[in-house]
Amino acid sequence: MHCQLTGREPGFGNRVSHSQRKTRRRWNPNVQRKRYWVPSLNRNVTLTLSTKGIKTVDKLGIEAVVARLRQQGVKV
Repeated sequence: MHCQLTGREPGFGNRVSHSQRKTRRRWNPNVQRKRYWVPSLNRNVTLTLSTKGIKTVDKLGIEAVVARLRQQGVKV
């Protein structure tokens, strides 16, 4: 999964054991589905956001974030 606002995606790398054997692993971002009420649309909008994305919505406001996502071509 990835964040719709910040674009955060899983990171990939190696799991290294004590004997230095390397196997592939991934680091998943803390992505959550969050529902917001958007007064201009008069409905709820569900976004898939990382925790940094949630803080950004709290700072800028949901109206500005929805406008930005629509400008990027994301269906909201």
